[in-house]
Amino acid sequence: MMTGHGLGAAAEQPLEEVTDGDSVLAVVLRASFDEPGVHFFSRGEFSQQLGFLGHPAGHVIAPHVHNPAPREVVNTQEALFVRRGRLRVDLYRQDRTYVTSRTLSTGDVILLAEGGHGFEILEDSDIIEVKQGPYAGDGDKTRFEVRR
Repeated sequence: MMTGHGLGAAAEQPLEEVTDGDSVLAVVLRASFDEPGVHFFSRGEFSQQLGFLGHPAGHVIAPHVHNPAPREVVNTQEALFVRRGRLRVDLYRQDRTYVTSRTLSTGDVILLAEGGHGFEILEDSDIIEVKQGPYAGDGDKTRFEVRR
């Protein structure tokens, strides 16, 4: 996986793990990613798992249920699916220090794993968000002023 800071050529990669030292801030999966088979991009210890399944017509995934597996979630991770539009994602360390930004477009997906994040909508956008529940209301997040 690619690592990087800033908005340079790394933003063009179909798959990018955005890191800050040992911290994985985000995993970006571009709409251009297209490899056959099953691929998971999130680290095994992540509480959200991000994968891609590329199968030909006629492929069968056997019916299944998921077994109860108690899990402890400490940090909320979320995945955003850009159905339409364009937006900038700003990524921050846990101490609220700005690290880098990425621009996402129609079909892109980002898994926000650590630290903080903010968004600027650059074009009219429809975004699907998936994160752990249950929702903790106002206690779920702390908003902060940007320090760059």
